[in-house]
Amino acid sequence: MKPNVIRSTLTALALCLLAGASQASTPGTVAQECGSCHLAFPAGMLPAESWKRIMNTLPQHFGTDASVDATTRAAIEKTLVAGAASFGRVATPPPEDRITRGNWFVREHREVSASVWSRPAIKSAANCAACHTRADQGDFNEHAIRIPR
Repeated sequence: MKPNVIRSTLTALALCLLAGASQASTPGTVAQECGSCHLAFPAGMLPAESWKRIMNTLPQHFGTDASVDATTRAAIEKTLVAGAASFGRVATPPPEDRITRGNWFVREHREVSASVWSRPAIKSAANCAACHTRADQGDFNEHAIRIPR
């Protein structure tokens, strides 16, 4: 295998493991509050810097008011920052702190065309659970992918 293929494969594996570990240890508050509107993304999908910005801008959370009380906000931020990415390309904040704009996400989904993202059952790249059948468990393994028609 070529070195860049090995590196890419190892990075993808590390991300899956990190995402799974972060999701599995996510306390109920994160799953309950964040998961009430979208997948409670594993903390390891963004660096701490991104999570802090996201938590400090909840009234304008990607076009929606996701405000919570100060105690809940602090608990969620603490959990996300504790499990945040801290290595390699994942540790670099993506544009607009969007998981789907991160280098690793773009690289892992490079074969997915724009027409697939816009399918009614998918709607956007942020809807991980549309294709990743075990995303709610923090499992993004490519062997458990089913792309809706």
